[in-house]
Amino acid sequence: MKYQAIIFDLDGVICHTDQYHYQAWKQMADGLGIAIDESINDQLRGVSRMASLEIILKEGGVQLPEEEKQRLAAQKNELYRSLLMQMTPADLPVEVSETLQALRDAGIRLAIGSSSKNTVMILERLGLGDFFDAVSDGNQITHSKPDPEVFLLAADLLGVPAKDCLVVEDAEAGIRAAAAGGMDAAGIGAAVGDACTYRIGRFSELVQIAAGDKS
Repeated sequence: MKYQAIIFDLDGVICHTDQYHYQAWKQMADGLGIAIDESINDQLRGVSRMASLEIILKEGGVQLPEEEKQRLAAQKNELYRSLLMQMTPADLPVEVSETLQALRDAGIRLAIGSSSKNTVMILERLGLGDFFDAVSDGNQITHSKPDPEVFLLAADLLGVPAKDCLVVEDAEAGIRAAAAGGMDAAGIGAAVGDACTYRIGRFSELVQIAAGDKS
């Protein structure tokens, strides 16, 4: 195998909760009189909650004290978590499920590296609560992507050197974080930029990449 471990971003890679994020941010922004659309939502991919709030406030030209920002971020998260309760294992794509199992059967260590503080809840809703060998998320880190902290922590939890890990991401910030951590990265989707080691169109391509059969 070319890689000992694969570290996956969660949202946009394992599952898709973009619309839940968007609905929660939009409801919060509406209360401030700030109009946001899908283009703003695209800027929030792979970005921490507080950094996302700053983007929205900047869009609306609104300045708030830190205490109010913390309150709004918490409000958004409660809205988001209530929407997440709609998720079930049926929201895990079959291709993703089958690929993850194939990678595990090949002896590859698997981890999540996500800035989300709701990672464990989402994995449980998807039926993946006990599947991954390690989970590194927003509750354990102090720096968000493009800082490599979340991926380096995942590698450390796995006990695998960073150079032997592959990161799978759907956002440019995540690709940059992988590179900063000395890891190769597979980019999926249109927002990954040009710095990824591999650009993939299907999740199942990871089986070939992990085996060293795809350049």
